[in-house]
Amino acid sequence: MKERTIRAYYVFSAPTRIFHWVMVVCVTVLLGTGLYIGNPFFLGTQGQEATFAVTNAFSMEKMRFYHFVAAYILLSFFILRCYGWIINKGDRLLPRFWTGHFWEGLVDTILHYSFLRFQHRPYLRNSLARSSYLVIYLLLLTEAVTGMAMYVMIVPNSWPAGLFGPVNHWMGDEYTVHMVHHYIAWVLVIFVIVHVYMATRADWMEKGGEVSGMISGVKFYDEEPEDLSDIR
Repeated sequence: MKERTIRAYYVFSAPTRIFHWVMVVCVTVLLGTGLYIGNPFFLGTQGQEATFAVTNAFSMEKMRFYHFVAAYILLSFFILRCYGWIINKGDRLLPRFWTGHFWEGLVDTILHYSFLRFQHRPYLRNSLARSSYLVIYLLLLTEAVTGMAMYVMIVPNSWPAGLFGPVNHWMGDEYTVHMVHHYIAWVLVIFVIVHVYMATRADWMEKGGEVSGMISGVKFYDEEPEDLSDIR
């Protein structure tokens, strides 16, 4: 029996890996605090006034503070993501819709994850993953813009309000902006669940280091990835 030859490929730069884990923490905080801000669940307990929350950990002021700190940290660390994009080709694995190779890979991957094909061809990042990550970045950008549009209206005459305030008019009113912000948050929740499942599944079935790759930056293959030219 021929022995399998496993080769390691450096894909993700340190800046991108750091940004990934910062994003995990920040998005978790943003989702938790955002849901509380939208619908506070603290109603007090027996023998304790509901106003207990006002001066303690569940005050709306503190929840908003945690929410905005996490948002600013995430936006700040996005600079690291951009730096990784500049210095390392593996950080630029976004979809190339204009190529036939992208669409062939998309069908190949969808059939595999639909259990209609035993395995898909080896990719550093398959077409389905490339597309989903692009969509997530666009959704996070929309979350940032709609969040700022609501936040800056606290001081409507400030220069940030002049920059982001028009978003409220473009979308109709502040309530619409709020709902867009809210529903995108739930889309992100669904993505996180699917992402964890698919990354864990790929790591377990394909042994490619899909999960550990976001720590080491390295993925493993016994065949040359079809999109290897994207990092060389």
